[in-house]
Amino acid sequence: MNIILLAISAAFVNNVVLSQFMGICPFLGVSKKISTAAGMGGAVIFVMTIASAVTSLIYKFVLVPFELDYLNTIVFILVIAALVQFVEMFLKKSVPSLYEALGVYLPLITTNCAVLGIALSNVQKNYNILESVVNGMFSAVGFAVAIIILAGIREKLEHSDIPESFKGAPSVLIAAGLMAMAFTGFSGLI
Repeated sequence: MNIILLAISAAFVNNVVLSQFMGICPFLGVSKKISTAAGMGGAVIFVMTIASAVTSLIYKFVLVPFELDYLNTIVFILVIAALVQFVEMFLKKSVPSLYEALGVYLPLITTNCAVLGIALSNVQKNYNILESVVNGMFSAVGFAVAIIILAGIREKLEHSDIPESFKGAPSVLIAAGLMAMAFTGFSGLI
């Protein structure tokens, strides 16, 4: 039951983008089309899930026993960078259209503070390996849900008659703010 509560909390109540405000750069940058937003969401789900597992294992079985836990941020960044390189090579070979659509935002997953933030949060909250993986996966699912919803709103706004001063970034920021307010409604679930 605790795992289910953790999953719901990570995805909706403590949404990494809309509640914790991490990962804003790809959230705003890749949310122009639903297809690219879904691709970015999938890549983040893969990277954040695997990064949570690997960083948890490294922290518990390497850094803590050798009293090197002060190096966790540097080690976690290296693990995340390696995973992103793997995803980038895979997409370039398997799905070149998605690779081109994601452009510069794919390597930005390396510096996406959401991925590093969740890995560090797992350690700070003393989650075991299963809890770390669940928290990482469902935080990424929450990121994917948020970016896909914003992409749908942005596609709809492209064809809407809105005042000139609200076109572009202002309407996107207003939509993101309204989404953040809406997601606070999930706080009553847990």
